[in-house]
Amino acid sequence: MAAMPNQARQERGGPDSSETLSGASLFAGAMLMLSGPLSILMGASGIAHDTVFSVSRYAYRFDLTAWGWIHLVVGVALVIAGLGALTNQSWGRGAGISLITQFMFVPYYPAWSIPVMTLDLLIIFALTRFHLGANGGR
Repeated sequence: MAAMPNQARQERGGPDSSETLSGASLFAGAMLMLSGPLSILMGASGIAHDTVFSVSRYAYRFDLTAWGWIHLVVGVALVIAGLGALTNQSWGRGAGISLITQFMFVPYYPAWSIPVMTLDLLIIFALTRFHLGANGGR
């Protein structure tokens, strides 16, 4: 008896296999697990002490404590998304919000925001490298 194509792909660890994790997904998950705690630390420092970051005139001007809470919540979401990406869950692939918040935070701390934006772009690129199988995915 011949094996079904999807079954053969799953047996040898093809794209439909839930047990395998591609290199891009592993990279994205690891980088999310790095970016998340860094964002949490930045948020905690913004909440704890308002003088850590400089205040500027900017269209997206928030109180620095508010920025701290935003980064804290985004950091927790990134850690959860990183765990999802590392366990090969489809819900772990929606982690583009950090790029948006870092873009809005550039006037406050550009030496931090620009490298983290670069990291976020690499994460988004790695997450979009995921290919659905011929059967439309799960």
